[in-house]
Amino acid sequence: RFYDPESGRVVIDGVDVREADPAAIRERIAIVPQDVTIFAASARDNIAFGRPGASDAEIEAAAKAALADEFIGKLERGYDSQVGERGVTLSGGQRQRVAIARAILRDAPILLLDEATSALDAESETLVQTALEHLMRGRTTIVIAHRLATVLKADRILVMEGGRIVEEGTHQSLVAKGGTYARLAKLQFETGASAFRGAAE
Repeated sequence: RFYDPESGRVVIDGVDVREADPAAIRERIAIVPQDVTIFAASARDNIAFGRPGASDAEIEAAAKAALADEFIGKLERGYDSQVGERGVTLSGGQRQRVAIARAILRDAPILLLDEATSALDAESETLVQTALEHLMRGRTTIVIAHRLATVLKADRILVMEGGRIVEEGTHQSLVAKGGTYARLAKLQFETGASAFRGAAE
C-alpha cells in the first residue's frame, strides 16, 4: 500500500485492506490507466502481462473482446509483432485497447479506470468506450473521470471539488439537482453538440 486512510476504512469483501495481504489485494484488481505501460515486446506478450501463463486462445479472445484483434491482425506479424518501447508503433486508442485486453485477461473482480479515455480523439474514444462497457460487466468498477460520458451509466457518482465530495447520486439525479455535476454535464454535452452542429453548417 502507498497510503492508509486518515479516517474510516477501506474494505474488500468485508476485510479491512490494512489487515489483508497486499499481494492478495492486487490479484483482485485490474487497472486501465490514462498513460498505459506498453513494453518493448510483442502484442501477444503485452496482453499476456495481465495473466502470465494464459494460452494463445485466451489472449486472442481477450483482444477480440477489447476490439484490439482487428488492428493487431493488420500488423506485419500479427500477435507476434513487436510494438516498440512504450508502444511507439501504436496509436493512443490502440494502446488503450491493449490495456483493456490485458484487464479482460486478468478477469479481476475489481476494475479501476483512471481517466481511461481522456487523451483520445472522438473515434478512438468511441471504440475504447465500447470495449470498456464489455469489460465492466459483472464486476465492481471504480471510474476516475473528467469526461462524463464514461460515468453516465454508473450506479453511484461522487463529485469532487476542492478535494471534497460535494455531490452524490446517479447521472439523472445529479443533473436534476442543478449543481456542479449539472454544470459540467451541460458544458460537455450541450456545448459539444452545439460546436458539432456549428461546424456542420
